[in-house]
Amino acid sequence: MKNKNLVLITLLVLTMLTGSLLAGCGKGADSNSIKIGLLNEMTGGNATFGTSAANGAKMAFKEINAKGGVLGKQILAVIADNKSEPSESANAMTKLATQDNVVAVTGVFASSNAIAASSVAEATKTPFLAVGATNPKVTVDEKTKKVKDYTFRVCFIDPFQGTVGANFVLNTLKLKKAAIMVDNSSDYSKGLAAFFKESFTKGGGSILSEEAYLQKDQDFKAVLTKLKSLNPEVIYVPGYYEEVGKIVKQAREMGIVAPIIGGDGWDSPKLVELGSAPALNNTFFTNHYSVDDNSPASKAFVEAYKKEYGQNPDALAVLGYDAAKLLIDAIQRANSLDKGKIQAALASTKAYPAITGATTLNASHDAVKSAVIIEMKDGKQIYKATVKP
Repeated sequence: MKNKNLVLITLLVLTMLTGSLLAGCGKGADSNSIKIGLLNEMTGGNATFGTSAANGAKMAFKEINAKGGVLGKQILAVIADNKSEPSESANAMTKLATQDNVVAVTGVFASSNAIAASSVAEATKTPFLAVGATNPKVTVDEKTKKVKDYTFRVCFIDPFQGTVGANFVLNTLKLKKAAIMVDNSSDYSKGLAAFFKESFTKGGGSILSEEAYLQKDQDFKAVLTKLKSLNPEVIYVPGYYEEVGKIVKQAREMGIVAPIIGGDGWDSPKLVELGSAPALNNTFFTNHYSVDDNSPASKAFVEAYKKEYGQNPDALAVLGYDAAKLLIDAIQRANSLDKGKIQAALASTKAYPAITGATTLNASHDAVKSAVIIEMKDGKQIYKATVKP
């Protein structure tokens, strides 16, 4: 009798496992909805980025659903928080792909988080469209140098962003002696610093010093004291707003008046809160978008976003919106919820009319588009210029 019961229990367990595996291979939809994952930094050090990207995507899905959805179904967003950590990013992507059964995932700002998520996307063959992760290693495997099949992005990459920043310093600010402060715990910061340095020195500039710090550091006075003694004409800080705000504030308190330059990691309302409006004067950063964009599409988006959330969008909100719309466009063109067909449609994206500019995904699955330069003045972002690739 015991053996018979054991056989029955074993059969039951196998049946449950089979059902679970079949669910894991499903198309991420019931009869009325399509599940799409929103993997973002909802908490932790990059929370304003993730919140903005998620808000943009949710607004896009709301608009699409109001017009009847896609393939006759409504979009169901499944939100996952990576807590601004690479390990949590991989865990969240695993859950989205294998338990929530989404057909595709969009989101993620920080490159380290996107790289971790992409490893899971590739293993599970889940299309992943990163929002703001700019390091080349997001879409190209660092070891094999091969393009990752299922990983894409809607933003420019750091070789371009670093070049734009270097040329702005050399040609617009007319400065040639720079110091760099790099976040050694961030793939984004290390990569962008390297690309800036390469372009800056090729253009005739010199790097007086390259100093390191880590995410979550609070006191930067020792490094800033060293830099002050070198008297650089400009300081390049390709970091995230949490540390950048504190670095700029402490630099000004120590009497450092040189321009401070950075990248898209600065774009957060918290930057002014942490750095203070006066301290941020004479600072500039490269970005994906300016709310001062006067195109009809941008104006309509800004108006809709303000109505939905009661505030102006930042670049991550726009990129989140663009990524969501581009992903739905790919599903529509694929005319299928099969992940392989969605992947192929993403790879063939040409001149998609995004708010941040016509978007083509190139052979490396990267978006080719312009960058803008922003000046901080009295606590507000002031559009300076657009630089085309």
